[in-house]
Amino acid sequence: MSDYYKTYDLKHVINASGKMTILGVSKVPEVAIAAQQFGDTHFFEIKDLVDKTGAYIAKKLGTEGAVVVNSASAGIAEAVAGIIGQGSKYHAYHPFSPRFTKREIILPKGQNVDYGTPEEVMIELGGGQVVEAGYANMCTPKHIEMMITEQTAAIFYVKSHHAVQKSMLTIPEALEVAHKHDLPLILDAAAEEDLKKYVNLGVDVVLFSGAKAIEGPASGLVFGKEPYIGWTKLQSLGIGRAMKIGKENILGFTTALIHYLDNGPESGDAMKARLHPFVAALNEVPHLNVKEVQDGAGRPIFRAAVTVEATSPKNAKQVTAALKAGDPAIYTREYRANEGIIEFDIRAVDQAEMDLIVTRLKEILA
Repeated sequence: MSDYYKTYDLKHVINASGKMTILGVSKVPEVAIAAQQFGDTHFFEIKDLVDKTGAYIAKKLGTEGAVVVNSASAGIAEAVAGIIGQGSKYHAYHPFSPRFTKREIILPKGQNVDYGTPEEVMIELGGGQVVEAGYANMCTPKHIEMMITEQTAAIFYVKSHHAVQKSMLTIPEALEVAHKHDLPLILDAAAEEDLKKYVNLGVDVVLFSGAKAIEGPASGLVFGKEPYIGWTKLQSLGIGRAMKIGKENILGFTTALIHYLDNGPESGDAMKARLHPFVAALNEVPHLNVKEVQDGAGRPIFRAAVTVEATSPKNAKQVTAALKAGDPAIYTREYRANEGIIEFDIRAVDQAEMDLIVTRLKEILA
């Protein structure tokens, strides 16, 4: 077997950051790799493949429709475009035509986040015009409602640890406002773990990354109610052509999803059991104060939160830079490094890698 690290002079990576696009997101299970290989070596009527895998997924999730796209970001753009065009083939060919004036997409200000690109970039790519509701530290149902005009096409909600959590309306509250005004709710739940939860809530359009919790190949899933999913699929004639997904990844994702629904992610209890000795070992490293924390968006994901003490010869930003500079490069969650806090996500980290992280930290802070 080829050693591609050696062939292309690449660093090995220990991913203690989480399901991050910059690191390739996830390790794909063998059953999904086998499905990709089948897709790579066979031909299909692509429309038939898209329609029937979508119908299969929709039945498994208990929803009206589903379509596999090439990423959650593509799903945002295509779903927004679909809602603006409402099934018009003219719109699919002319997505930015002034004929279509109902383009406003209302988004809580604290959810217009950059997850690698800003939410508004993908919304605008789909022809939407972002209207921010509320404030950076607060958005209520009233704040959403006061922004609705005759030009409003949809309400948009982001369920993510990146988004502001405090004083934020809930998904059911956003859904109530949307449906009160006969508008769809689009939910960006890219990194979430429970797909059926949002079907049961009655969300109109749900967006998931195929490569994060589900651990599929590069892909995304748009699912929910009709006619919105059909309108999204129509975008393959327009902007979706630049975002098309290959047959191998459609089959790989669909297989990974079924594997995920059957087996689920690592449980919170199992994660904590692996995390406890790691936290104890990290607490033995000079200048570090370590505790277990839960994911900020409430998912059953537990991490080691490392506070770099003021007495340390290196601050948190210098520590993360030193970790990444080695080979293997060790990537962490750096969102709070400016506060002196580094988080380690162990979902893709084994015991040998945890031991190596502890050793490297001892070297860096010696």
